[in-house]
Amino acid sequence: MIEFHPVTKHIGAEVTGVDLRKPLSPEEVATLREGWLKHLVLFFRDQNIDDEQHLQFALNFGSLNHPAFKKDADSPIHVLDQTSPKGEGGDEWHSDNTFEPTPPMGSLLRCVQLPSVGGDTCWANTYLAYETLSPSLQRLCDELTAVHDITMSMKKAISKGHPFDLAEIQAKWPPIERPVVRVHAETGRKALFVNRASTTRLVGLSDRENEALLPFLIDHIRSPEFQLRLRWRPGTLAFWDNRPTQHYAVADYTERRRMHRVTINAFPEHADA
Repeated sequence: MIEFHPVTKHIGAEVTGVDLRKPLSPEEVATLREGWLKHLVLFFRDQNIDDEQHLQFALNFGSLNHPAFKKDADSPIHVLDQTSPKGEGGDEWHSDNTFEPTPPMGSLLRCVQLPSVGGDTCWANTYLAYETLSPSLQRLCDELTAVHDITMSMKKAISKGHPFDLAEIQAKWPPIERPVVRVHAETGRKALFVNRASTTRLVGLSDRENEALLPFLIDHIRSPEFQLRLRWRPGTLAFWDNRPTQHYAVADYTERRRMHRVTINAFPEHADA
């Protein structure tokens, strides 16, 4: 029987009673989806699965998303293989690819190889980030939109030696405006939707107002009571909802860390209106 064991009061649960090597029944998929929507991030331990099993599990919950900067366009698996991660972009609180017209709904990240110490990942509950704002600030945020722009993260990647053409990338993904408060398509709950990696300014506010409010909202999401921290083990798979969470890859290692990821889009019935 599938069971959920909360990791913290507000976010995350470890799942037992399921073997990801085997196809899931419709009832198992429904149970896992319900738990995922409730806990926002699910952790499956000791799942010694291959890439094909990883992919088939993911496709129970959404359609395949092709990451923006994946090197191997033919493979559905995005391999994150790093020994020097600091400044690569994962070590900032973010939701994935909010600069895209339709950001991915979720990701399923599997641990393949770890350094001897370090390489944890943190997640934050952005429902709670919104809900703990004062009612007055909630009302202001409800009315605001923000610009999301790929430029900041690309400049960092280029400075780390990645051979990207900044002008080409900016033309492909021009800045886009999004609501500061996102309403979840399935739960109806509101979540704070700005992040340090991509959000550049609040629309309609002066420079001085932006200098005060945007950093506050971004830093508010980092409050420890909204967070969890996962210590990976080989065979651990994390499945998170990209809509009401942010995550942070702790860049505290210099040995090889290899992770395999499948990213998914929402099925039409679960997509934003």
